[in-house]
Amino acid sequence: MLAAVVERYGPPEVLTVREVATPKPGPGQILVRTHAAVATPSDVAFRSGKPWIARLFSGLFKPRLPILGDAFAGVVAEVAADVAGFSVGDRVAGSAFGAYAQFVVVDAAAAVVRLPGSIGFGEAAGLSDGGLTALPFLRDTGLLAPGQHVLVNGASGSVGSTAIQVAKAMGAIVTGVASTRNLELVRSLGADRVIDYTAEDFTAARSIYDIIFDAFGTSSFGRCSGALKPNGIYLTTVPSLSLAMLRKSGRRARFSATGLRPPAEKGRDLQQLVGWVVAGRVRIVVDREYELGEIAAAHALVETGRKIGSAVVRIP
Repeated sequence: MLAAVVERYGPPEVLTVREVATPKPGPGQILVRTHAAVATPSDVAFRSGKPWIARLFSGLFKPRLPILGDAFAGVVAEVAADVAGFSVGDRVAGSAFGAYAQFVVVDAAAAVVRLPGSIGFGEAAGLSDGGLTALPFLRDTGLLAPGQHVLVNGASGSVGSTAIQVAKAMGAIVTGVASTRNLELVRSLGADRVIDYTAEDFTAARSIYDIIFDAFGTSSFGRCSGALKPNGIYLTTVPSLSLAMLRKSGRRARFSATGLRPPAEKGRDLQQLVGWVVAGRVRIVVDREYELGEIAAAHALVETGRKIGSAVVRIP
């Protein structure tokens, strides 16, 4: 099978597409013929080795996993004899390492769900990316409750655009922060208020927000703490060795490695997210679609920090 492989840390060009062995499903597993994956900031960190803290997960001196990619969508190609609930030909989406390849092996009891025909493969892969980050951050780490005021910084990215909609689905009052060109997009996703960061500094507010979700990690707890209510919480997708210790006047800062959660938890969240999509409460924003041979260009787009929604990678 074809796969995008990385063997050393470096720029996007270290990703090379070549033939590798096709995996075989073991007991309790299914083999998925991948139709779409997503280039994510986590993939970029695991490819570049930056920030250095990412190497605690990806390998200190070289990438531990040669095939990157976590979010996928495709069609079941093979089912282990002991697996019930999936059949060859089922449309599925989920989360499993090694998604930058024509085939990926997935535990059938883990982070994989059937897809209704109304959801495209690119959309579904984007949902497995942004949704599986936004939902646990807001629900589990932020302990979001109905009626709370939530600000999402980076509201037009894959995580931020989904977080706006997840927070609304959970009953929050939501403010989205984005650039001028993306304000209408953020408003269309359901934000109650939008802030153009080129014209207004959202951190200058005082004691307004219960949760500030820095979905792209471009701000800091130090800058945002004054805008939080006395017991508010700052959430960030960018890890720091000291982040869990930060506290100021009851305000807290938290990072969560949502990608490392138990696969079964991800599976339950995917069921919830797919239900919201079918009900029209969540839609997935896709910036561009790339072919597998253009994987370096997809990573370069992610690195610009100006991606809108997901960068989908089509697998031939």
